[in-house]
Amino acid sequence: MKLQPSLANLYAQVAELLETGQKVCLGTILQAKGSTPQVPGASAIFTADGLQAGTLGGGILEGDAEKQALDSLKTQASKLYSFELEADIASPEGAICGGTVLVLLDVLPEKNRSTFVELQQSLQRRQAGLISTHIKKSLDHIEIKRQWTEGGLEALEQGKSPDSSLQITAADIMGREPQLIVSHLEKQDDESCRECLFLEPIFPLPQLVITGAGHIGQALTHLGHRLDFEVTVVDDRPEYANPESLPDADNIVVGNIGEALQKFPISADTYLVIVTRGHQHDGDALRACVKTDAAYIGMIGSRTKIALMREQFLEKGWATAEEWARVHAPIGLDIQSKTVEEIAVSIAAQLVQVRSRFNT
Repeated sequence: MKLQPSLANLYAQVAELLETGQKVCLGTILQAKGSTPQVPGASAIFTADGLQAGTLGGGILEGDAEKQALDSLKTQASKLYSFELEADIASPEGAICGGTVLVLLDVLPEKNRSTFVELQQSLQRRQAGLISTHIKKSLDHIEIKRQWTEGGLEALEQGKSPDSSLQITAADIMGREPQLIVSHLEKQDDESCRECLFLEPIFPLPQLVITGAGHIGQALTHLGHRLDFEVTVVDDRPEYANPESLPDADNIVVGNIGEALQKFPISADTYLVIVTRGHQHDGDALRACVKTDAAYIGMIGSRTKIALMREQFLEKGWATAEEWARVHAPIGLDIQSKTVEEIAVSIAAQLVQVRSRFNT
């Protein structure tokens, strides 16, 4: 599995970097008040060469975090600090968002290497979970203890607390959002916070399955990778479906398209894009997935082709009217796209639109 710099896989990437013996600083926004460029859970990896992956929001906030991370890497001392984004609008370098963020810079993630490895292994099995970061701060020292609980909320509901001393339960986690828990501890202001727990539900990347490794499939594979999907490409032509043509694909399946999709574990976080070289292959692919609970099914084609295929599917009982209505066809948002790249962008935009609805 090729790791990408999304929040879910950023922690898994930490495990890979630690294996190389590199010194790593993991920066995380624990809390955000007011208007800020990023939200709690936003993370970034810094090494002696600077920012490597992820983001804390860019601009002056990230610049300051990088400067402090480099200093921490030299001193091997972690930091917990607040950053104000309330400069005057006339300031050429200040931030005028009007908010405050609490930032943790963990310069010794190797102390929790086993946690990152466990997280990485869970994601490779497409298992969700919860990472808890227990932070104790004294005047001149910060102790950071991380724990991975596979199963996340379900595990908590079964009584598996990420930190038995703090007795966290499922009620402490609201939805899918990371959050800082301090209410059960001695009240402190953020800057002098002596003890807190940061809880982050982590989910595997949604699966993007592209049937068709032609020009549109290749362009969409690149965009899907950049947009934090785990990308699988299916085609029966090895001259197209190969790592040289699809360097951004996580998985490549060469074989009969319909049969390959029938064997693929399609679930509610699977996004299916049908862009094969002809209507026969498109039909085979659609028949294999139209009755699944995939989050998204889209098929390329003219309105005439789509109308004819709809008639065929309904007449032969391959799909009901309700099942067909779930298919995005013609595929993509209407942005008057004409070139291969523009068509890929229109499809990618629709994927993001649908994914956002599920995450809301």
